Amino acid sequence: MKIKDIFVHGKQTVNTAMSILLKSARIIDPSSGFHLQRVNVLLNDEGIIEKIDLKEMSADRVIQSADLHVSVGWFDMRADFCDPGYEHKEDLVSGAEAAAAGGFTGVALLPNTCPCIQSKNEISYLQKNNSRQLVQIYPYGAITRDCKGEDLTEMLDMHHAGAVAFTDGKKPVWNTDILVKTLQYLQKFEGLLINKPEDKYLTAFGVMNESYNSTILGMKGMPKLAEEIMIARDLKLLEYAGGKIHFTNISSAESVRLIRRARKQGLNVTCDVAAYNLHFDDSRLLKYDTNYKVDPPLREEKDLRALDRGIREDVIDAITSSHIPQDEECKKLEFDLADYGMLGLQTLFPIIVARCSNDEEGLAKYIEKITHGPRNILGLTVPQIQVGARADLTLFDPSTTWTYSHELHKSKSHNSPLLGKSLKGKVIGVIREKYANINV
Repeated sequence: MKIKDIFVHGKQTVNTAMSILLKSARIIDPSSGFHLQRVNVLLNDEGIIEKIDLKEMSADRVIQSADLHVSVGWFDMRADFCDPGYEHKEDLVSGAEAAAAGGFTGVALLPNTCPCIQSKNEISYLQKNNSRQLVQIYPYGAITRDCKGEDLTEMLDMHHAGAVAFTDGKKPVWNTDILVKTLQYLQKFEGLLINKPEDKYLTAFGVMNESYNSTILGMKGMPKLAEEIMIARDLKLLEYAGGKIHFTNISSAESVRLIRRARKQGLNVTCDVAAYNLHFDDSRLLKYDTNYKVDPPLREEKDLRALDRGIREDVIDAITSSHIPQDEECKKLEFDLADYGMLGLQTLFPIIVARCSNDEEGLAKYIEKITHGPRNILGLTVPQIQVGARADLTLFDPSTTWTYSHELHKSKSHNSPLLGKSLKGKVIGVIREKYANINV
């Protein structure tokens, strides 16, 4: 198959085979011999990297930008496409378009749909179009039936069908017996347990971070202790049962400390952080904007600094979009009644740029957390930027400013506080083998 489908904002504009030149692009890939070098990259019409060189080249299509960068295609390991069951919020098509526009060539999906992703049939449904689309879908299988934390699913069947890990997604595995049995069971095929660390009894009726700001707003807080006590519990159970565990969406300084210490003790533990927990603190809630109502909640500035250090010191392995679409009926409500969730796929990169302004090494570290990090956690092959490799690339410009307008917005839902805002850091496009989505 040749590169026949070039997309601009999701619409086909070219229908002929062509070669593509990435002109004067800085490579961001620690595993490449060209890391941090500015070179020309030529892709032939088969979607294969043909040349990487400083020399001038020609091609059917030339892609360039003021500060063009190229990395391995980005991977998001926590998103909800709401399909099946809640397609009015998002579906596999709109979710994939948002992912491509945001720079992602792979997305792992949460199982909290209707029905839940809890059998090989649901796994197959999510993957059925992978051979015909740019953005690859990687399903998570539910650990318990309907993610209720009571009865185990047929995880081995889902593993054979293509599930890349097992989790109850937006819900924590609260039952200690279930968690221990899952850790033991998954060892049969080196499966990964992903848990959202939260003690639901400690966060009951809470709507934001428990802090000075929750006090002055008069809203019940969700203490960081609810996350930290669950991490401490799970690490003890991991030490007892063996296996491996991944904590998703950690949000506090103490969580980083607990995981750092567990690593030093030799436990097989990894973790990720949502991009919004790196950028926004709980002062954003002072105007009661429900688009900032997320779970885990926005924390304090000291937690943001600790999470940033955790990334730079490799305690935190991945950054996620935590893309949770919600329709207006779920968000345009009194704050305590509104549902949790924020869109994240199209705005993750500007958040990274905001954390790494004028810091090329910091930018490279953050990019590693959305390329190599997620794939290594899930045991997936990491694409290569080298001659002869099949293209799986994200093109971006950290210095370009753009407006996140409704015309560029791809999700069916609109629950992002950044819609309509001017953002620094633009995704130029994505290319995977014979497919491409170019935004210039």
